[in-house]
Amino acid sequence: MLCFLLLNAHARFYRVEVTETLFGDYTVSREWGRAGSRGASRQIWHSNLRDAVQAADRWRSKAMRRGYGFERITA
Repeated sequence: MLCFLLLNAHARFYRVEVTETLFGDYTVSREWGRAGSRGASRQIWHSNLRDAVQAADRWRSKAMRRGYGFERITA
């Protein structure tokens, strides 16, 4: 699992996570919203890890351009 937690000065968060499914595919999960609220989420499935990590990195880059700070979480 690879997870990026991005925070900004306005108490907002953006989380991007790559996980492997039970069927061998990979999911890029994104969550965003205000700290303390439920927020919104989306999931996109990919057939291989390389595509999933590239997609997660693109979303992370977009969030950082919008002012989110970067904190990497690995499990």
